[in-house]
Amino acid sequence: MVASYVGLSDQIDTDAPSFAGKTIRQVLKHGETVFSQSDIYFGHGTDNAWDEAVSLLLHALNLDPSADESILDLELTGQQIKDVFVLFDRRLKERIPAPYITGQAWFCGLPFIVDSRVIVPRSPIAQLIMDYFEPWLNKAPARILDLCCGGGCIGISCAYGFDEAEVILSDISLDALAVAELNIEKHKVQNRVSAVYSDLFSGFSGQLFDLIVSNPPYVDIDDFNSMPDEFHHEPELALYSGQDGLDFTRRLLREAENYLSETGILVVEVGNSSEALEKAFPSVPFFWFEFPEGDGGVFMLSREQLVEFGELFR
Repeated sequence: MVASYVGLSDQIDTDAPSFAGKTIRQVLKHGETVFSQSDIYFGHGTDNAWDEAVSLLLHALNLDPSADESILDLELTGQQIKDVFVLFDRRLKERIPAPYITGQAWFCGLPFIVDSRVIVPRSPIAQLIMDYFEPWLNKAPARILDLCCGGGCIGISCAYGFDEAEVILSDISLDALAVAELNIEKHKVQNRVSAVYSDLFSGFSGQLFDLIVSNPPYVDIDDFNSMPDEFHHEPELALYSGQDGLDFTRRLLREAENYLSETGILVVEVGNSSEALEKAFPSVPFFWFEFPEGDGGVFMLSREQLVEFGELFR
């Protein structure tokens, strides 16, 4: 952050007349400038200073994200501007991801409740959900498991895409499951979506799924120690997974075949640990998805492949 930074909300207290009659556009430009000059990290829902300022302003003023651009020229009162600047200040001073400030994040075009009990949803798996996992699923899945569900965004989004499927959200964190329950209620999908405590598959003895999707912890020790401050507001349990980032994924690969139907598939995000995974299992034909935005680190294996290479995983 620039050394000369003075809290924006403090500025309006000491120099209120200079802010009188400012428009939403002007306030956003001010936020964009200050954010751009700081060392805050973008990557929890936005990737630039303007969008970050927009997300905070919309929340502060209780405006609909789908509002027409004509609102940019609306004049704000001094109190409204201060309300916005208070959130800008928190983002700058505390390095808190914006969704934790607003209490909301978007995934697959849907709003989800988030707080520091869960990581902020940002997985490229969203694109696969919106494409209905075609052509890799040969039929609509009857049962879906969102493993390491956090706030439940992946599983609940799958429930929208496959409106006849039973979806189970599972996590080892009771705090995360509490947030997932809130999102189940928010989206009114209690009839098809449930949240279950489970350490990996411990809670699913004898159960089979047509689709298992997981965004597990996969950050290795080097990445974890060098992550921007924003990530350290997220639960470590949902991020860090051992020296090479694969502690959980190895367990998952060993056990997943026993919980997939005959034509079921496993889809897992491992992010930057993809290189370590291929090095650990060089003969396994992981299918790596390619995404338009350039994201990567998501693989797929069929149950048949998990069985074929099971000895390697064990």
